[in-house]
Amino acid sequence: MSNLSARTGRDRQRYDNNFRLVSGCIPYRVVKDEDNSSVDFQNKLQVLMVSSPNRHDLVFPKGGWEDDETVLEAASREAMEEAGVKGILREDPLGVWEFRSKSSSLEPDCCLGGCKGYMFALEVTEELATWPEHENRERRWLNVKEALELCRYEWMQCALEEFLRVMAEDGRTKEETLAASSSISNREDHQIGSSVLLCS
Repeated sequence: MSNLSARTGRDRQRYDNNFRLVSGCIPYRVVKDEDNSSVDFQNKLQVLMVSSPNRHDLVFPKGGWEDDETVLEAASREAMEEAGVKGILREDPLGVWEFRSKSSSLEPDCCLGGCKGYMFALEVTEELATWPEHENRERRWLNVKEALELCRYEWMQCALEEFLRVMAEDGRTKEETLAASSSISNREDHQIGSSVLLCS
């Protein structure tokens, strides 16, 4: 049983005009495939989704951003509370999306203008065996294609598409950096070799 508990209630909830502020993340891992290095980057990525209480569709961890935490702290907290994961959170948000909360019709004072959700990418480094909401949520690792098909909300699908774009760009940047550093290293080796030849 988890000795951590999930925050409840909205006493500390942040608002921006009529928008309830929400923070969440897309937890991910890169699956290393020793046998097939030709597998494209998208197929090496897996994202973690959780079921909603009393429902079978899937969402990414997210929840209210409270007034005693930063937006990054809120995203990390929601990942731990809802999905039982910890990790390295990218500080740049994937984006900010406006959407209607499923509870807005039940709670008219909650968010007359809907919600504004900040989403981040979280590289998972630790999966907890139990977590605050483990009795109400199941978690599933999925490839990006599966996640897009099973994702409950359109705005989360948009966040996932942006996540994929950012990760692909990161992958290209890393490859270019490695190629450039390899090229520089080769040039330096050649220059060192040449200077040795000249000196002898």
